[in-house]
Amino acid sequence: MRMQELAPPPGWLTRIPSPRRPLEDIPVPADPPVRRRLLALPSLTGAGFAALFYCLAFTPSLLPRVWFLQGMVAGVTAAMGYGLGAALGALARRFLGPMRAGTARIAWILLLAAIPVLVAVFLWLGTRWQRDLRIRLGMEPVPEYDIARTVGASLLTFVLLVALARLLRLATHGCACLFRRVVPVPAAYCAGTLVVAVLSYTAFDGLLMANLFAMADRSAAVVNNGTGNGVTVPSSALRSGGPGSLVDWDSLGRQGRSFVVSAPTTTELSEFAGRPATEPIRLYAGLTSALTVEDRARLVVREMDRTGAFSRSVVAVFTPTGTGWVDNKVTQSLEYMYAGDTALVSMQYSYLPSFFAFMGDRSEVVDAADALIGAVRARWAAMPADTRPRLLLFGESLGTYGMEMTFGTPEALVDGADGALLLGPTFANPAHRALTEGRAPGSPIWDPSYPGLPIEFADDAAELRDLTGPRPTVVYLQNATDPVVWWSWDLLWKKPTWLTGKRAADVTPDMHWYPGVTFWQITCDLVFSNKVPTGHGHVYKSETVDGWAAIAPPPGWTTDDSLRLRARLDG
Repeated sequence: MRMQELAPPPGWLTRIPSPRRPLEDIPVPADPPVRRRLLALPSLTGAGFAALFYCLAFTPSLLPRVWFLQGMVAGVTAAMGYGLGAALGALARRFLGPMRAGTARIAWILLLAAIPVLVAVFLWLGTRWQRDLRIRLGMEPVPEYDIARTVGASLLTFVLLVALARLLRLATHGCACLFRRVVPVPAAYCAGTLVVAVLSYTAFDGLLMANLFAMADRSAAVVNNGTGNGVTVPSSALRSGGPGSLVDWDSLGRQGRSFVVSAPTTTELSEFAGRPATEPIRLYAGLTSALTVEDRARLVVREMDRTGAFSRSVVAVFTPTGTGWVDNKVTQSLEYMYAGDTALVSMQYSYLPSFFAFMGDRSEVVDAADALIGAVRARWAAMPADTRPRLLLFGESLGTYGMEMTFGTPEALVDGADGALLLGPTFANPAHRALTEGRAPGSPIWDPSYPGLPIEFADDAAELRDLTGPRPTVVYLQNATDPVVWWSWDLLWKKPTWLTGKRAADVTPDMHWYPGVTFWQITCDLVFSNKVPTGHGHVYKSETVDGWAAIAPPPGWTTDDSLRLRARLDG
């Protein structure tokens, strides 16, 4: 639809109602039919910007994209470009006047000739970039026929978004036609825009998003009530849900049931350690294990007293992800290192995936982390300093946010326990943000140095094996290609620091920041951030061996032991 159709009709000032002229006698110009408005020719500048943004959408980002995600990114960014170009074209016509017909015809011919060439070039480049990125991350290249499906998905996305925009514009024009019978045309269009914006937001937030969250909640609730394959009621009294446990097996939830039964056997632990091992303790409280978050935390501590957890060498508190999941390679790595002389505890605060839990109500993870860490620390701090176990803290993804909010500052996090390991912190983490903003001059944001505190960052877990000086109390593992770490709203309009200067080895040199485009690319990277090999994206797994070894190694632990354990966990 042509933008000039939104301009006030000639002579609108003469149609303002007056006491001597009845309102119903005011002539209103006839409007183009709805079909003409919906099927109007595209804006010249809009088409040009859409083609430019479409091509830029094929540039690489942090992670490889499957065909339908690439198609969605291209379609969305092309629609953004069309909207921007159409708006700029309207402003140009408003202040400079319309383009001459002959000039416009030549511009269209040149644009239509250039678009196929540009798209073909960037499809070829995009395919090469994606292949190189997959090889960089140790993944298999995608088949060539994905190009056709990508183009189809992108065109469908673009057409649907532009059609939706035209419908909203038509609704705005319709409202303005009603309002301009009683107010001047500029005011009528302002009122129409406001009405459509309010109704659109209400429909999006109250209908689409509310129903999306409701569907996710129902689906997650069903999953939470299930039990994973091979997971059965434990026969050991050292597990929540087992004999003598204060926690009912059915109240643990799917992830809690998997957590308590997934410890290695004493035979496996002894075989690795080369000496007799102890049966590990694993304790957990699900959402229905007690009425309130404080009651669940107290229940976990009572379970710890019941099983003798505080007599072990290590007590570790795990703040899980949104569903209550804790990576079993993270827990097993600590149990293998200490030959089972450990007590690992965790507590569920939601059964929604981390994305929905993060966007919905972050206070749940904060309340749960604060309650459980606080309860365990209070019981631990009451013990004599020379007899109490090592207290370790762990968080991954959304769990790191809960941990950091519990302590508030980097200094409090350091003083909060004997060691803390945080994997893939989010952009909203307050302590992580303070540390990266206050990093030592010259140190990159993806591997910052922070003098004065025993805190270590690593984008590659292997670098933790060569640390010199005092042992760190807090370790952040943040893969350079983890979109959970690097996503933020200001990617829409601001070039990120991690794309400035020296880059991490995993980040392709072909990646560049483009307004709007890079934001959607990183947003889509979040979807498949767990579908890449260990050490890339949001996948850490056995890397935690090096993290634990840097913070709290058992006596006599060596780098060879770390390598041997990582090989066992990855095998």
